[in-house]
Amino acid sequence: MGLTGLDIFKHLPKTNCKECGFPTCLAFAMALANGKTSLDLCPYVSDEAKEALASASAPPIRMVKIGVGENELEMGDETEIFRHDKRFNHPTAIAIVVNDNEDVEAKVEAINQLEFDHVGQHYEANMVALTNASGDAATFKAAAEKAAAKTEKAFVLFSDDLAALEEAVKVLADRRPLLYAANKDNYEKMTELAKVNNCVLAVKGEDLDSLAELVEKIVALDFRDLVLDTGSREVGQVLADLTQLRRQAVKKKFRPFGYPTIAFTTKDDPHEELIQAGTYVAKYASIVVMKTAQKEIHLPLMSWRANIYTDPQKPVAVEPGVHEVGEVGEDSPVYCTTNFSLTYFLVEGEVDTTRIPSYILSVDTGGISVLTGYADNKFTGETIAKAIKEYGLEEKVKHRKIVIPGGVAVIQGKLEEESGWDVLVGPRESADIPKFAKEKFA
Repeated sequence: MGLTGLDIFKHLPKTNCKECGFPTCLAFAMALANGKTSLDLCPYVSDEAKEALASASAPPIRMVKIGVGENELEMGDETEIFRHDKRFNHPTAIAIVVNDNEDVEAKVEAINQLEFDHVGQHYEANMVALTNASGDAATFKAAAEKAAAKTEKAFVLFSDDLAALEEAVKVLADRRPLLYAANKDNYEKMTELAKVNNCVLAVKGEDLDSLAELVEKIVALDFRDLVLDTGSREVGQVLADLTQLRRQAVKKKFRPFGYPTIAFTTKDDPHEELIQAGTYVAKYASIVVMKTAQKEIHLPLMSWRANIYTDPQKPVAVEPGVHEVGEVGEDSPVYCTTNFSLTYFLVEGEVDTTRIPSYILSVDTGGISVLTGYADNKFTGETIAKAIKEYGLEEKVKHRKIVIPGGVAVIQGKLEEESGWDVLVGPRESADIPKFAKEKFA
């Protein structure tokens, strides 16, 4: 159980200096107890107090890193049960199974191809889950060599045979893989293997109680880079287990459950597997291990993941400025919208459909939509006129015509006055842009 706010308050300097961002030391202590701030923000806390409060200031779920370099994955370090309270920090890693007795290079290449650029964001699969399906150590090592040569992604190594894991680790130790898995029978040897090779260790229990007991035994061996698996595979039970792990770690500060988690899809049908994976992404899995590498399955899953792990208090925005659609020139039409991601990409998609090379002026509204921006005085004749000059639109086109959304037709006169441009009132809905463009620019 973590320290209460009053327990923490006893160790603070009680100066009420406000330099930590809180009005009083007591308010700071309460926030620290709830994982809402860091002890480092107190400039006057003593070294003795820091040592005493170390457990309270640590995040309820330990940060664990798998992989290296650009493909290093951070997981854990979560502080919330509900994303609207603050945000979830580290998106679920998607791992794809590669069996050592299949065409390893072809499957890894398929995983490499799971990359998408969608609504201004880049999605990709994160990990190769190399599995000792053959049961042979030499085959497993050879598969590790083939996979390592084919990709720079992070790895999970699955084997019930410690000797096979030792062989594969010889190949991939410098990638800092996740080793699966320590259990009640092998945890001492698995912990030593992970320690010696600086790897992360998955811990598999038979239920929540046995998992907590096993984690405590491994921590007693002075090893804490862990990922938890409750052992459940039925969807409802996995969901219940993941929820309890998060609640006990965040609300109760129960340290044996304060680690990232791993979940596995079991369905053979890819569409059913997608539903399973989506459930685990939404409910706290740090890693989801899947079988399929079909692109049509992973795009919606990764889009779902991106939505779960966006900051609900911060709109998703694109870079403001002048964007080009097609091979534009000095006679190309100019459309204007905000830098709210959803609005912008809807407009861009419809402008692209017209097959008329065009410019889109994306005005910085702080990532909010057209009508919201207008209501907040961020999408007005003045702000659009300013953006025209700021982003050098006048140097890009010889005409002086710009299309504004029909929903804010009221700003037409002010924009013409401020900019000196002719302002065309476009359609209210982006879906009507192709018809509008055919009438005005074809």
